[in-house]
Amino acid sequence: MAEKTEVEAPPSFSAEGTPASDPRPAAAPPSPPFQAKRNLRGRPGARLFMIAAILVLLVGGFFAYRYFSSYESTDDAEIDGHLMPLSARITGYVTKVNVDDNQYVQAGTVLVEIDPRDYQVALDQARAEAADAEATARSLGIDVPVASVSTSSQTSSTEADVQNAQAGVSAAQKQYDAAQSQLVQAQANDVKAQNDLVRYKQLVDKQEVSQQQYDQAVAAAGADDAGVNAARSSAAAAADQITQARSRVAQAQANFRSSQTGPQQVASSRARAASAAAIAQGKQAAVEQAELNLQYTRLVAPVNGVVMKSVEVGMNVQPGQQLLTIVPLDDIWVTADYKETQLKEVRVGQRAEIKVDANGRVYKAHVDSIAGSSGARLSLLPPENATGNYVKVVQRLPVKIVLEPGQDNDHYLRLGMSVEPKIFLK
Repeated sequence: MAEKTEVEAPPSFSAEGTPASDPRPAAAPPSPPFQAKRNLRGRPGARLFMIAAILVLLVGGFFAYRYFSSYESTDDAEIDGHLMPLSARITGYVTKVNVDDNQYVQAGTVLVEIDPRDYQVALDQARAEAADAEATARSLGIDVPVASVSTSSQTSSTEADVQNAQAGVSAAQKQYDAAQSQLVQAQANDVKAQNDLVRYKQLVDKQEVSQQQYDQAVAAAGADDAGVNAARSSAAAAADQITQARSRVAQAQANFRSSQTGPQQVASSRARAASAAAIAQGKQAAVEQAELNLQYTRLVAPVNGVVMKSVEVGMNVQPGQQLLTIVPLDDIWVTADYKETQLKEVRVGQRAEIKVDANGRVYKAHVDSIAGSSGARLSLLPPENATGNYVKVVQRLPVKIVLEPGQDNDHYLRLGMSVEPKIFLK
């Protein structure tokens, strides 16, 4: 099969003798990639530059990724710290206010003074009452050993008295028995004498005995009557002695029984002394309370810090009424609310940096702790899912970041300042 060949036609000329336009379409210009390739082929230095630029971008992107993935930051953070409200502990009239608003004070500085005169009078009165109670307690304390000694001696004395009285009863009883025996004997002698007198009377009437013998019989009968009377008197006296001795025994026994209550009397004395001592202790406690109340008339700064006052001279304050607030700038930290997705690799003790918006400075710090609850749970109205329509929202957890020692020596940082913390994970 014969190949077709194209014969190039000669160019045609116009009437003026100029070549006419070629009826064939002109060739299209080369595309940009081909042109860039043609340029790169023509310029080998540009090709090397492009390769170097790509390498630089890759290396820079790698290091940028390493840097930005090495920390976690947030702009939802602020300086936090303690607010120490100082309130009155007593009622009184404010006589002096020794500080101004935003003044830095040292611990122990007297900030407010309350009129102390009423409390000085109360202290003097409490001291006087305490002295009186102590004197009473000492007096009753001295009575206790005295009562113990007197009770012991009284017990010994009454025992001896009882024994002596019982011995007297025995002696009187013996005397009474002897008197009774003498009385019986005298009565027998009297009966015999009376019988003899009757017989002598009969004999003398018959003149069988002499008148003299009769007179002797009469005298003997009279003597025997007198003996009987004497014996009766002796027996009565002995009976009286027995009665008296028995009375002495009864009295001694009563005294002895009274002496047996001596331990109870001593215990009573000791109880009175203990009661007086307790009263004295109560009065001493009242003195200490009065001293404290007098001290409370001077309101003292417990720590170093900046004062914000809400008290003026002339105010009548009540216990519990807040007068000042101290912000201890030596104990501040950063509270940063991080998203829960940012806390995957955050650990206690990691290094951190704090950039303060107010001055642009960067402070060194470290992670102190992570809160046990999200901020939403600690809000006044925590979220609930009672309807079951749950929408997942990324929560934020407060992270406490503490400055390194010496970072805020000038006390520039204030509570509530906005900061941007960075926690370095590696």
